[in-house]
Amino acid sequence: MTTAATTVSGSSSAAPTVLDMAVSKVKWRILPLFVVMFIANYIDRVNIGFVRSHLEQDLGIGAAAFGFGAGIFFLAYALFEVPSNILQQRFGAKAWLTRIMASWGVVATGMAFVQGETSFYVMRFLLGVAEAGFFPGVVYYFTQWLPNRERGKAMAIFLSGSALASVMSGPLSGALLSINGGGFHGWQWMFIIEGLASVALCFVVWFFLDSRPEDAKWLTESERTALTTIIAAEKKERDANKPAHASMFTLLKDSRIALFCFIYFAIQLTIYGATFWLPSIIKKMGHFSEFQVGLFNSIPWIISIAAMYMFAGLAQRYRHQQAWVAVALVIAACGMFASTIAGPVFAFVAICFAGIGFKAASSLFWPIPQGYLDSRIAAAVIALINSLGNLGGFVAPATFGYLEQKTGSIQGGLYALATASVIAAGLVFLTRRRKQS
Repeated sequence: MTTAATTVSGSSSAAPTVLDMAVSKVKWRILPLFVVMFIANYIDRVNIGFVRSHLEQDLGIGAAAFGFGAGIFFLAYALFEVPSNILQQRFGAKAWLTRIMASWGVVATGMAFVQGETSFYVMRFLLGVAEAGFFPGVVYYFTQWLPNRERGKAMAIFLSGSALASVMSGPLSGALLSINGGGFHGWQWMFIIEGLASVALCFVVWFFLDSRPEDAKWLTESERTALTTIIAAEKKERDANKPAHASMFTLLKDSRIALFCFIYFAIQLTIYGATFWLPSIIKKMGHFSEFQVGLFNSIPWIISIAAMYMFAGLAQRYRHQQAWVAVALVIAACGMFASTIAGPVFAFVAICFAGIGFKAASSLFWPIPQGYLDSRIAAAVIALINSLGNLGGFVAPATFGYLEQKTGSIQGGLYALATASVIAAGLVFLTRRRKQS
């Protein structure tokens, strides 16, 4: 990193200040926007967790069908994410990320008109197609706009969007579920209003987002130069440590890529297992209104936001990224295992503890593959890791739904989540063999 910074600054002591100003402007302009986009994205993805009982009552969608429908989103996401990220490189981040958001907003609105299991599956699959490429597209965007030293904090701030969405989605969805009229049920109004909010946000994205630093008129010429120079230097330094003939298919044979996929799979397995089934656990705690269920649902995610920033600060200070990911995964494993010991109240408390781990692990994970990948194929491989890892979002709800319908309990699934987190905590140390750039 020192080498890259020296390349930019040369003999001028003022150049680092120009770079700092450029980085500050970038963060203040794009990070709030991406956080808001992620909040909308996450709400439209997981809001079905709050309408499970309504879908069963009005449409006859049982636990197994609900779990499969919740998870099929991630199959579509996995299939279309790599092509989507490649197309982002062709058309530019501004056009492509705006297109992604418009698409998912329209499909999310269409969820209000499902008629039964088949249409539920189709719309959830289409939502996955529409959203594919958003998350890795933003991750790749950071590699084009921020120096290495800034990306960890940027990822923590960006990922806080999912935690903020989890905090907001409960009370928001609970309030919207109380709306009745116009020929629609409350759950239909929830899908319509939250989906159309994403469509409206597209206009803001188009206005504020630029594809490349060179296009940013809100940066001065010296700031653009400082920013593009250090990013180019870091790419050159990273690519110099990789074979000249490196390609996506070559790196896919690398065992470390497989490790990245499994580790992220284990993280997402736990996140979505908790996300889709937490409202059901809360309802077993007592007789609560939809709004009260939403308020209780916010508690684990409020805790996780604080944990994400705490762990990000520790990792930045002590510089042992893999160790901090492992610690976070062990905390998640302990919380998920403890949730099987007693009743729903104790389970809720245990999941609050687990949230400290699985959300922190998610934000701490991404700087590891970012530092390893050849920038020439980084976008496609980041998309691959995210899409395969996100299959945890299919496995967890589908398995939980099947277990609940067949056995009346999800205890076996919680044991599996704890085991996967422990295994991932051990495997993360195998990614340290090559020096991070």
